[in-house]
Amino acid sequence: MERIEGRVALVTGAASGIGLAITDALVAAGARVAMIDWRMDDLERESVRLGDAVVAHRLDVTDRTGWRRVKDEVEAALRPVEILVNNAGIGPAIGALADMTPESFDRMVSIKLTGTFNGIQLFAAGMRERGEGHIVNTASLAGITTIPMLGAYTAAKFGVVGLSEVLRAEMAPHGVGVSVLCPGLVSTNLVRNSADNHEDADSTSMAGGLDPAIVGRQVLDAVRADELYIITHSDTRLMVSDRVDQLLAAFDSAPRFEQA
Repeated sequence: MERIEGRVALVTGAASGIGLAITDALVAAGARVAMIDWRMDDLERESVRLGDAVVAHRLDVTDRTGWRRVKDEVEAALRPVEILVNNAGIGPAIGALADMTPESFDRMVSIKLTGTFNGIQLFAAGMRERGEGHIVNTASLAGITTIPMLGAYTAAKFGVVGLSEVLRAEMAPHGVGVSVLCPGLVSTNLVRNSADNHEDADSTSMAGGLDPAIVGRQVLDAVRADELYIITHSDTRLMVSDRVDQLLAAFDSAPRFEQA
């Protein structure tokens, strides 16, 4: 999708962190953006700053009835969504997977993985019918390599990566692009968001990391170029390659069966 100017975009977790940076990049490129978030204080402040280029809606991404309401309101105010960014997430509960409570596991999966599906379920078919559009799903470095003590988080993020890869294969013949963002450490206010028990910026985001504005520009470039994977930190390559090497090595010891 080379042309961004004049497009209608919807970004979840848009009031801070990576989501806000993506929103800023889209607005700077001439898009109209529906900013979706749970935190009303941040959402109101940032939507006022961005002015007429945005509309703001409060939403819990696990609420499917709320999703339908937001879709109707956004499309009535603007027009059908052409760029969907499923970015909302929460910070990980750190600890051994064997010790995690079912409630904590379910909450992570419902917000990050099912919340991403909820957005896709409402908007992807319309893009397919119109023959154009782009969907960005925020996963994590933890979606392409394993990180001990982040069990539910890793499971949810791996799920988002797999979901995105399947969606891209399904949507490409219809002119719709799909990207999956796999950020490493990005500097945002994640600690506050997670403590407040709200979804907001992506859950890999925290103090001391990469400037989120850089990530926002990366996402915009990936939408224009229809890139599948968006990687923010080149120095994490070894972490991923070690996993890939182990996976490929397992094929070497697998039984060989001759076709009859």
